Amino acid sequence: MPRVQVYLPADLYRELKEHGLPASQLLQDAVRAEVRRRAAELHTEHYLADLVAEVGEPSPAEWRAARSLAKRATSRRSKAG
Repeated sequence: MPRVQVYLPADLYRELKEHGLPASQLLQDAVRAEVRRRAAELHTEHYLADLVAEVGEPSPAEWRAARSLAKRATSRRSKAG
């Protein structure tokens, strides 16, 4: 397995050691999550570009409706958690 040297600020290093956290596993998990997030973001951008090419740009009313729906979905999720 390749090795990578990572530098942490002193306060973060102290927290890591105080809590006995497995630095290597945490960093691997964080990198995997970030790679997945970026891939999903890129996929979404491509999907939206294809969608706009197929059906056109949303109207201002459609944008408002979408924002309202997203806001409701987000507030429900935060209340459930």
